[in-house]
Amino acid sequence: MAADTASGGLSQLETHYQTFITEQDFAEIAGAGLNFVRIPIPYWAIETRDGEPFLPKVCWTYFLKAIQWARKYGLRINLDFHSLPGSQNGWNHSGKLGSINVLNGPMGYANAQRSLDYIRIFAEFISQPEYRDVVVMFGITNEPEATTMGQDPLSRYYLLSYQYVRGASGIGEGNGPYVSFHDGFLGLNQWAGFLPNADRTALDDHPYLCFSTQSSAPMSSYAQTPCDTWSASFNTSMSAFGMTTAGEWSNAVTDCGLWVNGVGLGSRYEGTYPGNWPVVGNCTPWTDWQSWNASMKQDITNFALASMDALQNWFFWTWKIGNSSTSGIVEAPQWSYQLGLQNGWMPTDPRVASGTCANQNIWNPPLQAWQTGGAGAGQIPASVSSEYAWPPATISNAGAVTLLPSYTPTGTVATLPPPTFTVTSGKSVQTANAGDGWNNPSDTAREMVGIATCSYLNPWIGPSVAPPSPLCSSGAAARAVPQPPVTPFPSRI
Repeated sequence: MAADTASGGLSQLETHYQTFITEQDFAEIAGAGLNFVRIPIPYWAIETRDGEPFLPKVCWTYFLKAIQWARKYGLRINLDFHSLPGSQNGWNHSGKLGSINVLNGPMGYANAQRSLDYIRIFAEFISQPEYRDVVVMFGITNEPEATTMGQDPLSRYYLLSYQYVRGASGIGEGNGPYVSFHDGFLGLNQWAGFLPNADRTALDDHPYLCFSTQSSAPMSSYAQTPCDTWSASFNTSMSAFGMTTAGEWSNAVTDCGLWVNGVGLGSRYEGTYPGNWPVVGNCTPWTDWQSWNASMKQDITNFALASMDALQNWFFWTWKIGNSSTSGIVEAPQWSYQLGLQNGWMPTDPRVASGTCANQNIWNPPLQAWQTGGAGAGQIPASVSSEYAWPPATISNAGAVTLLPSYTPTGTVATLPPPTFTVTSGKSVQTANAGDGWNNPSDTAREMVGIATCSYLNPWIGPSVAPPSPLCSSGAAARAVPQPPVTPFPSRI
């Protein structure tokens, strides 16, 4: 897109921001009986470095609009850190399709250091009193591929992320957001008991049926599949971990739909996706929503209601799918909540889902006091903090962290700007206080930046390349792994 200068280059993205999701969408979301929006955000909302090919800072302006609209229509926001430098999963929605370079490969440690800084910067902004009652959940990293990184390094990264968020927000109910950890595709059960007594954490899973073995079974056969497949694990996790959410799910039971797997990647269902996928059928019956009859729509409704009841605390992916530039219509219909409302296959009141799954090992509330910011919150045992101390000794597909490129905390922190509001009273016009982007004035730690005498690789270099040798010039001091600057929140009077 940057090379498409005739059409405006990267500025074309701003046109998308201006027109795709507007205040009208927030009004419709509230009118649909929904109470939360999950908003993905990339690291380049804060900054880019060294010619990285993203449009810096612009999307932040539109996130600030989303806060205003959410407040106006009584919605709450789950801010989800979706795209990290180097990519945490190798998928296109992480910024670039390709390799994993966070906690993996020669730049895996340095990219994690940058990502942790960005988590801290986001946390400082959303923990301000002007925003903390609207942005009440923070997904610190979307879909990290723990099967590549390893659960131990990811756990260490999660603990330091949590410490950064609570350093920004303070401890206890009302002080900043819930800190949401994705399960890394390891399964909810692998995180049972993680970080006991941590203040307001949540565990996030993205249950999809459509990205594995494909089936020609009709939609009617899936009426109870969510209940049978997901409800027990989510109920168990509510007890074994605490607050558990489905950060993404959809009505798709096949991977049919335009660009569902990525641009130009085909589908497993039709045998056109990379790899050895047998042809199961033709995708047209799954995408030609204009031809769906009442029975098909009811079958999708039944699946949606079962999913809502099984998952309990959920976010549908996604509210809206854009029209194809070729056909002029939505070509991935089972991924659009809005289209389903408009055409009769999504419930107009999601509360009617309650009881769809009947008695499926229902979790018995409430959560423990510390899990909601009450007594004991924030008192993680020292033995646990020690077990998950940062950094990890080694990085997957790279070796000892002391032999890898790393940054040092000597840079100027790239804080996020607040919106500007004016208040008119008679002939007086004043600027309203919207915060300064930084909640904890005691947090004066610097940003992680490169060392002038040391060498670094492209953040997306991939795991097959060796780290620079030598890491630093002969005149530089031996590379030491810097300790993370965790700033406690000052005591409240």
